[in-house]
Amino acid sequence: MTSTPPRVTVGFDIGGTNIRAGVVDEQGRITDIRVAATPSTAVELEDTIVEIVSDLSGHHDIAAVGLAVAGFLDPQCEVVRFAPHLPWRDAPVRRILAERLGLPVRLEHDANSAAWGEYRFGAAQGAGIWVFFALGTGIGAALMVNGTLFRGAFGTAPEFGHLTVVHGGRECSCGKRGCLERYASGTALVDTAWDLAPTVKAEESPLYRAILMDRDKVSGHMVMEAARLGDPLGVRTVESFARWVGEGLAIVQDVLDPEMIIVGGGVSRDADLFLDAASANMADKIVGAGHRPLPTVSRAELGADAGMIGVADLARQQEKF
Repeated sequence: MTSTPPRVTVGFDIGGTNIRAGVVDEQGRITDIRVAATPSTAVELEDTIVEIVSDLSGHHDIAAVGLAVAGFLDPQCEVVRFAPHLPWRDAPVRRILAERLGLPVRLEHDANSAAWGEYRFGAAQGAGIWVFFALGTGIGAALMVNGTLFRGAFGTAPEFGHLTVVHGGRECSCGKRGCLERYASGTALVDTAWDLAPTVKAEESPLYRAILMDRDKVSGHMVMEAARLGDPLGVRTVESFARWVGEGLAIVQDVLDPEMIIVGGGVSRDADLFLDAASANMADKIVGAGHRPLPTVSRAELGADAGMIGVADLARQQEKF
């Protein structure tokens, strides 16, 4: 007698450039994956999601679908109000896709999805009050309290990346100036390297020469790699980055007093270059430094798959099947 294959859920990580969809089992393991370019219109985006689910349904018994979205959702996670790199605007995405797919659909913010993945299967298992601090193109964040995601009254909390840390500072895509993510993100690494370039000798720094030749071709990952190789501009840039990450973590600790801060996002791949210094700066900058408990600060374990794994599990938790 053959056993029936277990039902699985599909988690989508919907970014501005690519859509990644993973088939996730009950242990948080990705057993199949699809990748597609992100379309520029809402209808095409929804069509692509439906096509991917249809394809995966030919190979797996899919019970529910979850979507991790980088944007503002309503508190009930029904509507994508605004997503800067996606075409949805005040769109009832959960209802639209549930009707088209004929499956239960869970919608969630991408940072919340990644945090849930880490809570269920990664570095934050068993944590009570803790923060997920995602360093990528910008800064994403999530707060969990005793197994519950905290959203705020209108569904947008917490936005640590857009706290003003330098009045009149660098312009931010959000419309403000001096936001934390303009100093402590992957994008900020290039800006900081540009600002610090005059402090080193061009002949001693390949990074300096690359920035002078074509700044637009220099990425945050290139800055990290330069620092890893001992490039003086790369080293100084990462030192500045670590200080700013520490400032951000100190704000988080003073406002929320979590027991744990998990640092994720694409930049966390190079956490060995900056996280110890950032944690030390946080310890120096918090109120009552030296006279209060410090949180555990560590790198996320699930990497780029955290959002897919987390939102797939949220879809499973939502449905009883």
